[in-house]
Amino acid sequence: MTVSVHTLPSHDGFRMPAEWEPHTGCWMLWPERRDNWRMGAYPAQHAFAQVAKAISDFEPLSMAVSANAYEAARELLDPRIRLVEMSSNDSWIRDCGPTFVVNEAGEVRGIDWKFNAWGGLVDGLYFPWDRDDQVGEKVLELERSIRYAPEFVLEGGSIDVDGDGTLLTTEQCLLGPDRNPDLTRADIEKVLMDYLAIKKIIWLGEGVYLDETKGHVDNLCRFVLPAEVVLTWTDDVDDPQYAISRDALARLEKSVDARGRKIIVHKLHQPSPICISEEEAAGVDRVRGTLPRKAGDRLAASYVNFYIANDAVIVPNFDDPNDKPAMEKLARIFQGRRIVPVPAREILLGGGNIHCVTQQEPAGRVKSAVPTSPQSSDMRRSTC
Repeated sequence: MTVSVHTLPSHDGFRMPAEWEPHTGCWMLWPERRDNWRMGAYPAQHAFAQVAKAISDFEPLSMAVSANAYEAARELLDPRIRLVEMSSNDSWIRDCGPTFVVNEAGEVRGIDWKFNAWGGLVDGLYFPWDRDDQVGEKVLELERSIRYAPEFVLEGGSIDVDGDGTLLTTEQCLLGPDRNPDLTRADIEKVLMDYLAIKKIIWLGEGVYLDETKGHVDNLCRFVLPAEVVLTWTDDVDDPQYAISRDALARLEKSVDARGRKIIVHKLHQPSPICISEEEAAGVDRVRGTLPRKAGDRLAASYVNFYIANDAVIVPNFDDPNDKPAMEKLARIFQGRRIVPVPAREILLGGGNIHCVTQQEPAGRVKSAVPTSPQSSDMRRSTC
């Protein structure tokens, strides 16, 4: 039974930690949609299994899977991985799952944002998304975490934090007309500050070229340490990504974080442009209401879409000449962590990458406790 409170996390002493802070585990959702993943999702399932195996070498991993796919997933996944039966519409848990927050006492709670498939009825990527919108609550119930549930559309991939009060996002995504159209920039900033204990927001412009999430920052620019970021980059002035990354760099160089520190930027050169092949496009079922996969469409490939696990960084690789330099640069940045490359083209074909299909649960020293009176009148209980 999920316990929901109607207070604000920041007022309760909670903050969103940086991804490099210790985890108690990681969550993923098993891919199954034939209208998004080619060949009945089997190649994607093997790719997800590789990502899950890589992460489970460093921290516990839970994979949520539908009843129909449970047995097949159990056979394919490493036996250390916990399987949880859960319905969903697709497998992007970074965006439909909860955002965990922590306090100084070591308590962990979760924020269950509204999810509308990256645009709802305006320009969402699939319909319906009702089961995805329930994933956050279900995960929090399984973890027995107290739940905050604002009436605010937000995907986890649209924000990145340093744990010190600074948040990165893009204007393209959070200020677009398809998430929270009735809210101003100031309104949105207040929600982020209230729920994540943010003191400073760094607004970048657009996300990676042709990213179908319409501007998620986790594919463009990520914190790697307080006041340090990696930024996806290209030196090709004819590539549309060049202007986007140049604009982001200019904004970052003029910015300071919540503690007044100037931002150090590490450029991470993108892979060569990756496009959907005829064979790959033909393997995806076409269904009305779902974004079609067309041969020749360029994919939003980026090495920035990595997952920071305990003692490791799980990084997408594309069998591209830029793979090795990217791994070497990340190894210099993340000293003390193992850099683990994982083939990720099959995940990219579905519209995202490793960070998009993972959600970390930060380590806490105590479980969330059910609030007692007089707070108890300000909560409701619901089942998933």
